[in-house]
Amino acid sequence: MSAAGTLRRSKTETVDSPGSKARGVDRPGAMPYLLILPGFVFYAAFVLAPIVGTLRLSFVQWDGLLPEKWVGFANYVQILKDPAWWTSTTVALTFVVFSCLLPVAVALVLTGIIARTKIRGLSILRFLYFLPYVVALAVVAITWRWLFATSGTINLIVGAIFGKGRVVAYLGDMNLALPALGIVAFWTMFGFVCVMLLSGTQHIPHELFEAARMDGAGPVREFLAVTLPGIRHELRVSLVLTFILALRTFDLPMVATQGGPGDKTTTPSLLMFRDVFLNLVIGKGAAIAVLVTIGIAVGVSVINRALRAED
Repeated sequence: MSAAGTLRRSKTETVDSPGSKARGVDRPGAMPYLLILPGFVFYAAFVLAPIVGTLRLSFVQWDGLLPEKWVGFANYVQILKDPAWWTSTTVALTFVVFSCLLPVAVALVLTGIIARTKIRGLSILRFLYFLPYVVALAVVAITWRWLFATSGTINLIVGAIFGKGRVVAYLGDMNLALPALGIVAFWTMFGFVCVMLLSGTQHIPHELFEAARMDGAGPVREFLAVTLPGIRHELRVSLVLTFILALRTFDLPMVATQGGPGDKTTTPSLLMFRDVFLNLVIGKGAAIAVLVTIGIAVGVSVINRALRAED
C-alpha cells in the first residue's frame, strides 16, 4: 500500500473512532457547569438562602431573643386584618402612580417629540435627565425636605406670589405630604425612564420615519406606528424596574417624613422596618416582606404579559 493511502486510512480511523466522538467538541461535558458554579454558590448564599429564611420566619412568632414559636398563617391573617397594612398599600400604589406610570407617560410624550426631530446636544440632555437617578435617595430626600420646609425655597416663592398666608408645611400636612413625596419620586425616576426610552429610539431606522411621513402620517400616528413599536422592549424594562422600585419605596419616606404625618406616607417597606427593628415582631415583618414580594411578582407578570402580547 502506498504511503498516501496509509495516511488517508489513518486519518479516517482517527475521525471515525468511537473514542474521538466521545471527546468531541459537541459534548463539552461538565466544564460549563463548573464555570457557573462559583456564581451559583454566591447567588444561593446571598439571594436564595435569605429568601427561604424570610419565608420560614413569616410562619413563626419571634422577637429575636426567645425561642421561635410556629404560628402558621397567623402572621398573614393579622396583617390582612390590620388597617395600617391597607393604608401602607394605598401609599405604595400612590408611589406606583408617581414613580412608574407618570414618568413613563411623560417620557413617552417627550421621546415621541425628540425621535422625530434632530436636537443638538442630546447627550448633554441625557446626562441632565439621568442625574437625579444617580444621586443617593437619602440625599434627595434631605434636599427636598429643605425645599418643602416652611422657610424653604418653595414657600418663599409661594409667599412672594400669593402672600405669606399661603405658606404651608407640605410634609407636615395630612393631605399634602404624600403628593409632595410623589412629586419627588417623579422627579427622581423621570430621567431614568426618559434615557431608557431615548436609547431605544437609536435603533429605529430613520427610513421608517421617512416612509411614515410620505404616507401622510401625522405626529400621533407616526408615534404609534413607528416609535412605540421600536421602543417596546425598553418600555417593558422601564415599567418593570420603576414598578419594583415603587413598591419597595423606603428611603424617601423614611428620611423625609419618617412615615408621617400619622401614617400618611408609611409604605409596606417602612411598616416592615418598624415591625422587625423597632417592635421586634420579626415574624410579622417577614410576612410583610413576603406579601410585598408576591405583589411585585404579580405586577411584573402582568406588565410582561401585556407588552409581550404585542411582540
